[in-house]
Amino acid sequence: MSRARVRWNTQPVDRAARAGALRGVRLAAEHLLAESRAVVPIEEATLERSGTVTVDEADTSAVVSYDTPYAVRQHEDMTLRHDAGRTAKYLERPLTEEAETMQRIIAAQVRRALRG
Repeated sequence: MSRARVRWNTQPVDRAARAGALRGVRLAAEHLLAESRAVVPIEEATLERSGTVTVDEADTSAVVSYDTPYAVRQHEDMTLRHDAGRTAKYLERPLTEEAETMQRIIAAQVRRALRG
């Protein structure tokens, strides 16, 4: 009977997977921001321009936000009237509609990072 001992150092794999996940999360959040900008209510484009992506590397998460005094009201108030193609729930709807695409973006970046 012969024996073999295999020692596998997982640190490089873990680092690569994390780097890919971070890149994927950033790209997915940028995708969401672009999709939401296409439907955000627009008059002077101030709300649209206020959209940002913030990535928390420690938590491997991202936040897409809009920062104007009226951003929340524009998002939540379904009684407001908007130009054609613009809508309330300008962030929530694209998040729901693009969830699978964003998951694919993240998975693709992890796979890419693991291939080296």
